[in-house]
Amino acid sequence: GRVMGGAKFGDLVEGVELVAGQYVASAEAKWNRRGGIVLLRPHGDEGMGPEHSSARLERFLQLCAKRNMQVVYPTTPSQIFHALRRQVHRNFRKPLIIATPKVLLRHKDAVSSMDEFGPHTKFLRAIPDDGTTTEDPSAVDRLVLCTGKLYYELAEERAKRGLTNVAIARVEQLAPFPFDLVAEEAPPFPNANLILAQQ
Repeated sequence: GRVMGGAKFGDLVEGVELVAGQYVASAEAKWNRRGGIVLLRPHGDEGMGPEHSSARLERFLQLCAKRNMQVVYPTTPSQIFHALRRQVHRNFRKPLIIATPKVLLRHKDAVSSMDEFGPHTKFLRAIPDDGTTTEDPSAVDRLVLCTGKLYYELAEERAKRGLTNVAIARVEQLAPFPFDLVAEEAPPFPNANLILAQQ
């Protein structure tokens, strides 16, 4: 079956952690049972204090081995839609952890056009720099990889400072990590240092 679980605050993962470790992450290895459960985990500093601000993604990532689970951190409504649609339509079952920062529900730039929900669109494991501020790829000296709402904060700061030497790419799927797409992102910026930004 397909089951979804959500939580209002990130600290509620404390109660889920035992179940996640003993059953969700290891059911396939222990009992040859594949599950498609989806856990929607609030994540990101929302001003409610440290215990309310983290989905504890690092704990879920520590449980990832041999492609037993998927962990995604979508930055647009269409990405959340496609992650859920992909989960239902795949011909195999793996648990899915989705980091869902509440601030992106009302962020002015976290929007999707109707075209992005179409039948010929899909979940993007990584989203390259949009090229709007980096017209000359050879002038880019920093390629920043980031996740989630941090992308919007970095993009806003880049625009505020008028920087044209910084490209920002989003890693939307943390596990399994999209090494292939990240490797494709670097060649267009031959003079760039790769920087991983975390929140």
